[in-house]
Amino acid sequence: MMKKLFRKIWRRKWFLLVILAITGGGFLYYRQGQQKKNEFEESEIKRGQVRQELVLTGEIDALERASLSFETSGKLIYVGVKEGDRVRRGTLLGKLDTTSLNAAYEQALNNLRRYQATIDNVYDSLQNHEDDETFAQKDTRTTAEVARDNAYEAVIIAEHNLKGASLYAPFDGVVTSVTNPFSGPFVLSTQPQFEVVNPETIYFRVTADQTEVTSLKEGMKVLITLDSFPEKEIEGVVSRIDFAPDPNEVSVVYEVEVDLPQLEEIDYRLGMTGDAIFVLESKEEAFWVPAGFVKSDKQGQYLLTQKGDRKVYVELGFEGSERVEVISDEISEGMKIYD
Repeated sequence: MMKKLFRKIWRRKWFLLVILAITGGGFLYYRQGQQKKNEFEESEIKRGQVRQELVLTGEIDALERASLSFETSGKLIYVGVKEGDRVRRGTLLGKLDTTSLNAAYEQALNNLRRYQATIDNVYDSLQNHEDDETFAQKDTRTTAEVARDNAYEAVIIAEHNLKGASLYAPFDGVVTSVTNPFSGPFVLSTQPQFEVVNPETIYFRVTADQTEVTSLKEGMKVLITLDSFPEKEIEGVVSRIDFAPDPNEVSVVYEVEVDLPQLEEIDYRLGMTGDAIFVLESKEEAFWVPAGFVKSDKQGQYLLTQKGDRKVYVELGFEGSERVEVISDEISEGMKIYD
């Protein structure tokens, strides 16, 4: 009997605890909902410029940028620069051991002299036979001429190889890379040894797809923000838009070149990344609000001018990435709006 009574009391107590938990949870949910409902983000209607923009990411590159390697393999015997050096066009950067190359060039010159002497002798023996030259004489003359011509080509090749053992700066610029800073190692012709960049020719390179490139044109102003200098907005100008897509990309994209101004407070470096804002169209002295404050219902777009109570219906004008132009007779500059 006592056990049944105890079970009955326990069930009632458990039931009351469940009711209290549900009631308490519901009250807390209601309070949180009310607090959230009463919390509004506030802004105001402002007057100024609204821009339609296209934002593309890119990086700094240079028009005059050369990666230099020797035309033949060999022992590196001279390195005349180090990274960071400024060089003039024609400055000797490095040189290979030319002992064997110079010997090959001298041998080629000697062969040319020998075959030239042979053909001079043939020409001398064939004087006064221009009109009655026999096939045997023609064969002798042609053989000598071919040998002389081949010897001349061998001289050109040997001279080219000899010159290719030295590397010179192709333009005024800065040495940005030196693979082997000391002489002595054997280097391959396939391995780049020096990189020279002309800092006067740097530009900001972006790629635009086929739906974006039609909105761009040469001479268009561009606002660039580099990741290395986020507080500085750089004004550039579109100088070139590729006519053909980039063959190295899987999708159809076109390279766009933006000229960068030379600024003393910014030390440009190749490969620096950032965003380029292309101003497609703009309107001055427009009423605008942050894009997130524009709401819509069945009647159209509206702004909340009181905390959740009053709607002011507006028409939208220019729509930028952050600003939206609003048009209405019921709005004014400085009017508070809520989200």
